[in-house]
Amino acid sequence: MGAADSTSGSLRKDHAYVLNTVLRRNKKALVHNYKYGFSGFAAYLSKDEANSIARQPGVVSVFPNPILKLHTTRSWDFLKLQTHVKIDSTFANSSSSSNVVIGLLDSGIWPEAESFSDNGMDPIPSGWKGTCMTSSDFNTSNCNRKIIGARYYLDVGANDDGTNTVRDGLGHGTHTASTAAGSVVSGASYYGLATGEAKGGFPESRLAIYKVCSHGCSGASILAAFDDAISDGVDVLSLSLGGFATPEPDLTTDVIAIGAFHAVERGIIVVCSAGNEGPEKSTVVNDAPWILTVGATTVDRSLQSNILLGNNKVVVGHGMHFSPLSKSPDYPFITGESAKAAKADSAEARQCHSNSLDKKKVNGSIVICDGINETDYSTFDKISIIKELGGLGLVHITDQEGGVDDNYEDFPATIVRPKDDAPILQYVNSTSNPKATILPTITVLDYKPAPMVAIFSSRGPSSLSKNILKPDIAAPGAAILAAWTGTLDDESFVPKGEKLSPYNIISGTSMSCPHVSGLAGSIKSRNPTWSPSAIKSAIMTSATQIDNTKAPITTDLGSVATPYDYGAGEITVTESFQPGLVYETTTIDYLNYLCYIGLNTTTIKIISTTVPKNFSCPKDSTPDHISNINYPSIAISKFTGKEIVNVSRTVTNIGEEDETVYSAIVDAPNGVKVQLIPEKLQFTKSSKTVSYQVVFSSTLTSLKEDLFGSITWSNGKHSVRSPFVLTV
Repeated sequence: MGAADSTSGSLRKDHAYVLNTVLRRNKKALVHNYKYGFSGFAAYLSKDEANSIARQPGVVSVFPNPILKLHTTRSWDFLKLQTHVKIDSTFANSSSSSNVVIGLLDSGIWPEAESFSDNGMDPIPSGWKGTCMTSSDFNTSNCNRKIIGARYYLDVGANDDGTNTVRDGLGHGTHTASTAAGSVVSGASYYGLATGEAKGGFPESRLAIYKVCSHGCSGASILAAFDDAISDGVDVLSLSLGGFATPEPDLTTDVIAIGAFHAVERGIIVVCSAGNEGPEKSTVVNDAPWILTVGATTVDRSLQSNILLGNNKVVVGHGMHFSPLSKSPDYPFITGESAKAAKADSAEARQCHSNSLDKKKVNGSIVICDGINETDYSTFDKISIIKELGGLGLVHITDQEGGVDDNYEDFPATIVRPKDDAPILQYVNSTSNPKATILPTITVLDYKPAPMVAIFSSRGPSSLSKNILKPDIAAPGAAILAAWTGTLDDESFVPKGEKLSPYNIISGTSMSCPHVSGLAGSIKSRNPTWSPSAIKSAIMTSATQIDNTKAPITTDLGSVATPYDYGAGEITVTESFQPGLVYETTTIDYLNYLCYIGLNTTTIKIISTTVPKNFSCPKDSTPDHISNINYPSIAISKFTGKEIVNVSRTVTNIGEEDETVYSAIVDAPNGVKVQLIPEKLQFTKSSKTVSYQVVFSSTLTSLKEDLFGSITWSNGKHSVRSPFVLTV
């Protein structure tokens, strides 16, 4: 996708020529024409036609339409509790509304949700160029001073089956929009759970909705939405969707990377979810350096479904259920192994595998299933098995599903961590007639430790380049309460005697992404001249790596988290407004990055609108040079320890003091020497930008694993931290 001539919508000559060759053959071939933010189109083409177009001058890439996937209250209060330093309190927004517009590419919106009320908001900003598209179930009155833009994109090749509307039929887009920018709503809950105040990260902001997902998320629609959003005038773009970690990504065919590049060129910060393929390494997606990539963490709220044993002992269990079980321990309580079918394997029965249990023994009982060190069957799989055999409930002993509180709806199920299972096993082995019940779910606040990196959150290193650290940052994404649709359909769950909840609790990096989008919008509102990279830098360098027990943040499987898990750390919602110093990653940095990954100067000049006329790729354009891009973190690949590696960084003083000196604190792994040149950064009124070098060396004969550390610059008031990673 090349650069557009301008934002006026006029076509480049080469764009017009290639498009006309398609339309001459078939006037109905065109699906989308991209002309505001970048130059390109989506069309129905044969393989031969696609190959022919790919050979035309000015064409960067031709690729099939990819179908991407969605990365499926208390969180903001918890983030405020995680603030570690006192910052000037003059940043509170005195207005009930802001002119900052957060655009969401997602599954649409449910406009009647109370989170999207525009009470007290000012008129729509005069510079806004967006529109409110209507359909049979969505009219202009569904837009207001909160939802100021609403567009949908026709599914390529699909009939009008009700998806051709901005209205959200999935709930995902409504949830993410209210998390980013929802108005304050008191008394919100999910059928009495997680009760409290529901609010977005930046309630004063406006929303622009771009519905690109219904039956999957069409790449052609995603590019069309980027194009429109650039023209409409959004300030932040939030995408809780993406592709798969494999095969290895190609930036010239990655629709999110392409759209985001052109958006960032025009001053729009683009925030994307990292993906839900964790905890395996190298699963992070949306990892281009111009994207702010977000992993997911837990909050200090736990949804517990405890087990009451027949001896009146209570064992902590995790998860949600809304079952009619009695609170008295009156139900037969058996292990899977004791319910083994005649010809079944004992180990499989203990783990409650398919065809391993005797229906007569399971019927009417709560079954204990062993899931320790087992990944073949999830809790939901075992619920299906137990339910089909007439079981009344499931106690799943496992550490394979992390600390995420899933919703088991009307079936009484709960997860017990192996460290907590001793009272259960001792009890069932001590009596011939064990009994128990699974108690109703309760909300537990101030849960410790928190945050933890969620098990599903995709991990680094980036498969795009190990010389850029990804993800960039982490934010709450586990069991997040936010607005939902008002549609009662086959997918809806409503407990007996209840009405459909206007809120839902779901998990994913989809939920963490809008937390950062809301924060980015709030920072932009208070600092309207800041660039996307300055905002990204402020969020990253002010992150915390400490949990609410004052210990290092861990994963929810118990290991100490690393930058591959959470990037720079967990977002903070106060320090990021006054970061002191910022790393400005310029367009030249991004253009050089494209050179370093193998694109030539001619192609880059087609891609970018802001490339200088005299720009050319550096002569020595190798991937190793990516480490020198002015990024807020540092990543060096193929570090053997036998050579010295030198990288440079430049910081800009945006603090309140023009005359100030920053000193460095280095946290280096054993055997690694980190030298800073200079050791102090001195800023004056006339010298607001200072560069420094980082020299890495090692006394180790060889590196057996990736190593992590950090460099923190401080002037006594502001601490500006950059993580680094040295990969083998």
